[in-house]
Amino acid sequence: MPYIWQHQNWPKFKWESKSLLPLISSARLAQGKLLSKVSNLGFELNQEAQANILTEEALKTSAIEGEQLNKESVRSSVAQHLGLPSAGMPPSNRSIDGLVEVLLDATQQFEQPLTTTRLKHWQAALFPTGQVGLRPIQTGKWRKRNEPMRVLSGPIGKEKIHYEAPPGKNIEAEIKQFLLWWKTTLNKEEGIIRSGLAHFYFVTIHPFEDGNGRIARALTDMALAQDENLNRRYYSLSSQIMEERKEYYRILEKSQKGELNVTEWLKWYLGCHERAVTNAEKLIENVLAKSRFWQKHNQANLNSRQIKIVNKLLNAGKQGFQGGLTTRKYVSMAKISRATAFREISELLDKGFLKKNPSKGRSSSYNLNW
Repeated sequence: MPYIWQHQNWPKFKWESKSLLPLISSARLAQGKLLSKVSNLGFELNQEAQANILTEEALKTSAIEGEQLNKESVRSSVAQHLGLPSAGMPPSNRSIDGLVEVLLDATQQFEQPLTTTRLKHWQAALFPTGQVGLRPIQTGKWRKRNEPMRVLSGPIGKEKIHYEAPPGKNIEAEIKQFLLWWKTTLNKEEGIIRSGLAHFYFVTIHPFEDGNGRIARALTDMALAQDENLNRRYYSLSSQIMEERKEYYRILEKSQKGELNVTEWLKWYLGCHERAVTNAEKLIENVLAKSRFWQKHNQANLNSRQIKIVNKLLNAGKQGFQGGLTTRKYVSMAKISRATAFREISELLDKGFLKKNPSKGRSSSYNLNW
């Protein structure tokens, strides 16, 4: 079966509007409920919610590609870029900073033109060392003209080809056409549909040697920011794609072959979008719960270590740490002696911050007293 980009009418996508209308309505309803909820957050809680979402987006857009980032380092980079307190957090690195800068540029500068230079700068920012692991790659440039770009799986010598992108010699023309599409569909195509098409269109061209998926998801966020006319994200599409990664790759592969009808892709995308928005409401609730918790305990006198541990428990949500907070975990996180950790845990118990879990085994454990 030929690839979609080999069709004579490429890239004139088609879809069945009638079957998509109920999904669009449902996605819009969820989107409206979430945006209404965040509009009532004060400035500090709004910043906290944005920081949480941006951290999740950075972690999950990398995880989809098989790269596991350190959450604390990502949070540190996000805090620095948003002007939030970052004291005591581990340092980030150039790769994490580059990713956070791409995500912020896509959303905070959504009104700025999308150009070839901007796309190349994004890709170069993702790979500041010019390497993926030990493998050198081209950065800030389209992939080479003569080498095929294939998505493969399986052992060497028995690989299965899932997809082959347009040849490198076609990339400049393809990107020129993509950028024209991006410009002419703004405010003319239904906004959520346009964001799904942008993702599919860009990742199908696959113009770079690496980083195409992350840039496609940044473009999706940019298209959604344009649709909502908001320079902040309150839900993470990458988190939901990560949850549904197997189906994401299946529907992507299927839609990249054959005709130009992308109805199935858009059906999946609209559902994924709605689920991402719905799940974000839980994160907003965590931000509100954290605020209420500190309001309740605003007269308590804690040291910086105790505040750090309580915030970690708050960030973990009401489910808490797996196995609860133990003296050993406290020692590890606070970098103090066991005796000091035991004393500080006892103080948190006395002041009502913690409650002891029912005894299980030899070690006592604790959770927040929500």
